[in-house]
Amino acid sequence: MSIRKENVENYEYTTMEDFQEHIINHRRPLLLKNVDIGECKEKWTVDYLAEVLGPNQVKVHVCPVGNMSFINKNFTYKTLEFKDFIKRAAAEVHSEWFLCENESYYLRSIGSDKRGRDVADINKQFPKIAKDVRFPRLFEDKDFFSSVIRIGSRGVQIWTHYDVMDNMLIQVSGEKRVALFSPEDTHYLYLSGDKSQVLDIDNPDTTAFPEFSKATRYETLLSPGDVLFIPALWHHNTVARVFGVGLNVFWKNLPHEMYDKTDVYGNKDPLPASKALSDVNKAIQSLSVLPKTYRDFYIQRAIAALEDAKLS
Repeated sequence: MSIRKENVENYEYTTMEDFQEHIINHRRPLLLKNVDIGECKEKWTVDYLAEVLGPNQVKVHVCPVGNMSFINKNFTYKTLEFKDFIKRAAAEVHSEWFLCENESYYLRSIGSDKRGRDVADINKQFPKIAKDVRFPRLFEDKDFFSSVIRIGSRGVQIWTHYDVMDNMLIQVSGEKRVALFSPEDTHYLYLSGDKSQVLDIDNPDTTAFPEFSKATRYETLLSPGDVLFIPALWHHNTVARVFGVGLNVFWKNLPHEMYDKTDVYGNKDPLPASKALSDVNKAIQSLSVLPKTYRDFYIQRAIAALEDAKLS
């Protein structure tokens, strides 16, 4: 059985207030077309970015193939000068390489602290180009969490995962296919932590992942100037059709005290959820001392209680 596909809904942006009112009741992805994202759309060429950010040191993923897997770790990290990185990422065959001559490159910008204790913020790490961007106003300034630059070679595919904050993905250059899956379909995605074990969503291993075909796949193609709203907990997977540059902006849509203060990537479960999952693991451990008949019986009771809570 093939997976069901739907297009992501287009949304005509007017004001932040209207947008916020819409997403309160409709927690679904939205495609904002032809939004004014500032001068970056015209200015951010390979040559311009290489010149302006040239000596900046960036830590990048290098992979022999485009389909990167965080579960199998089929990539390595390298630190390069930005000008070297972006020229490599824009090229399809390399005269110098680490793994192979057609290796793929991917940058997900991070904070400046070498210990990994601060978040990505284009205004702090890349102030020379931050002025080129006009961010769509989708949230209050006090809720801002991070702004992440994403640059990838043609064919780079980022594994299916979810984030715990709302975010917008701004396509500055190039084209990117984005596939999304509802939180309601989580049990079909074979998660390991926040990542799906289904590495090839276009040709999934139906023997290993027989339930995957029951999920509904929402899809859109981002072009320069497009902005995709990705609600928290929606699983998403991206493929760069060509070399491209994008920006991700994350914001806190829950009360701030619910987030882990040590989270610099926006992917640690909210504190109440983290505690609940920990309690589930403790409950499993407690039941493990019982004979199988008893263990299965009380697991079924626990599942029924959780289902009741879901419906209430």
